[in-house]
This record gives sequence, C-alpha cells and structure tokens, in this order.
Amino acid sequence: MRVVVALGGNALLKRGEPMTAEAQRANVRQAAPALAAVASDHELVLSHGNGPQVGLLALQAEAYREVEAYPLDVLGAQTEGMIGYVLEQELGNLLPPEAPLATILTMVEVDPADAAFRQPTKFVGPVYDRAAADDLAASRGWTFAQDGDRWRRVVPSPEPKRIFEIRPIRWLLDRHVLVICAGGGGIPTAYRGREGDTPAGRELAGVEAVIDKDLASELLARQVEADLFVMATDVDGVYADWGTPQQRRLGRVTVDELRSLPFPAGSMGPKVEAAVRFVAATGNRAAIGALDEIEAIVKGDAGTQVVDV
Repeated sequence: MRVVVALGGNALLKRGEPMTAEAQRANVRQAAPALAAVASDHELVLSHGNGPQVGLLALQAEAYREVEAYPLDVLGAQTEGMIGYVLEQELGNLLPPEAPLATILTMVEVDPADAAFRQPTKFVGPVYDRAAADDLAASRGWTFAQDGDRWRRVVPSPEPKRIFEIRPIRWLLDRHVLVICAGGGGIPTAYRGREGDTPAGRELAGVEAVIDKDLASELLARQVEADLFVMATDVDGVYADWGTPQQRRLGRVTVDELRSLPFPAGSMGPKVEAAVRFVAATGNRAAIGALDEIEAIVKGDAGTQVVDV
C-alpha cells in the first residue's frame, strides 16, 4: 500500500519547547520508530510542517541587518532541506542499511490571480509594536494585522495547483525509495509573464506566500496515487462540538457527514478539508490522528477514518 503521511508540527516541536536543533531531533527520534514500522510494510511518502522553523529564521534575520531578509520561498527551501536531513538520518538509523531515502526540494505552483493575494491572512515572523509595523509596511510593502496587543506580518495562503517535482517523486517511489517532500506546503512558485503566454515563454519565480501544508499534502497524495492519506497531529482524531460538554471523537466517518459539520478554519478545518478532497477525488481512505498511534491509524484501528460511503 502507498501511504502519504503529513507530519504535524508536533513531530518536530511540541508546544512550549525551545526551538533548538537538539529539541527537534529528539522529537523526530521519538517519532521515527512508528514511521519506520509503517515504511517496513508499505511505500511511505512523508511531508511535514515548517512554521516554527521559518519563524525562527525570520527572527534570526531581524538580528542581522547587513543584508536584506531572505524571502519566504528561500526560507521554505532552507527548512525543507534541514527537516528532511533530520528525518532521513533518524529513519535511516532504524531501517535496514539498504533501504533508500531521499528528500526532494519541492516547488508548488500557485496562481498569481488567486483571491488569497488580495486578502493576506497567514501570520509569519516576529511581532512588532504599531510604529515598527507601520515603518516596515512603508519600507518593505508588507501587510500587517493585529495579533493580540501587537502587530504581525500576514501573507497570502493561495491554493496549491501543481507539484513541479512530481515526476521525480513518482520515479523514486516506483523504485521503493522513502521520499520526504512538499515540506511546509512546498515552496510557493508562480509563472511571471504576459497574460496568455505559455509557461515556456514565462519566468518561474518564488512567491511571498505560505501554502497550507495539509492541502499541499492532499495534492501530493492524489498525484502519487496514494492508497491512504494520513495527517498525523497532536490529537487522537477529529472532534465534533470541540470544547463543549458534548464533544465527541469521530471514528469512521463519511465525506458527507464531515461536510455537514463546522470546524475552525485555523486548526482542524484545513485537515478536514484536505481529507474530504482526497476521499472525494479518489475513493480511497484518509485519516487524521495522533502521531504516536500511526501504525494503528494505518491499519484503520485508530484516529478518525474518512471514507467515501
């Protein structure tokens, strides 16, 4: 079975932990045995989040003003390489020596006409007071929104349209390589040129945006023809009526049942939407649940299992 697992941020950093390399490696080392067990029985593709890592790089850039801060697409590429390296190493320590692993820097196409570019919503980087935010908005053209009693930069979160490296990813999977790709939603990339130009006549360039990692992972799962798409997070499944006395975990649930329920846009909402898209498009199974239950989730015995009917 071909399984795509999208690792939530808790696979690398748990809430309240310092953003050190040691802390991230320790968390990956803790998660690696369960992932290695899945890889022993199935073809495994891993994607992952990178929000805290990109945020840390942005904070570090604030401390060094001799050069212009690197754009978000470059920061995304940096974190894809760093996180892939740690995942490869820790999984490689558990898998047989002959088991091949590869990390693919992954560009994901977005449409410059996407409505998200007219209304940026995704918080990135450090917080500022109002005066500093106004100065940066004037000097760099950034958009800011209030985050608590401070101000923080917001960027667009456009829909993922295409994975540029999908052919080498498929080639590697067909040769039984464990592939790590599409980290952080992929590197947002778009064609620049005149309207109506063919891609061959336009320039490919990075975009100051953040693609939702769950939606990008769903696109990846469809394009590699996965049998199962899993979103591994820090809760044991999807809950209806979350935060109320009536809250209940959903076990096996259909696409239509999920569509009839409300979920917060900033937390479980994108995961539910990604699961619904995958199952509706392929008829295959999707699942959402805790990383430490990943083996049982793959077997269908844990988490929220999303099915067609």
